[in-house]
Amino acid sequence: MDHIALNAWLAANPETVQIPGRDLFVVAKYLIPMEATLAQGCLVASGIPAVLADAHLMQTDLLLAPALGGVRILVPQEYLQQAAAVLAGLARGDYALDESFVPD
Repeated sequence: MDHIALNAWLAANPETVQIPGRDLFVVAKYLIPMEATLAQGCLVASGIPAVLADAHLMQTDLLLAPALGGVRILVPQEYLQQAAAVLAGLARGDYALDESFVPD
């Protein structure tokens, strides 16, 4: 994604924020660490290198989560659009297992 396209995409997605001095962007925030871990797992399974920030801090004291903004999911710039699509699918329930699911 070139600089102009990136700026246009970021303007259309104001919740996505770049980490200063890095090629990483915050694509989601979760107040519950387990939900962040689930979302990260969906991103990684889709081939997106996603990392969690502040997950361990939130797990040690959940009362800090609202004050610190929750657990952040970070992805590189070239995966922003793909990550947004995966997270939208997760929110829609595309990855939910139904009651008939039987693990192998």
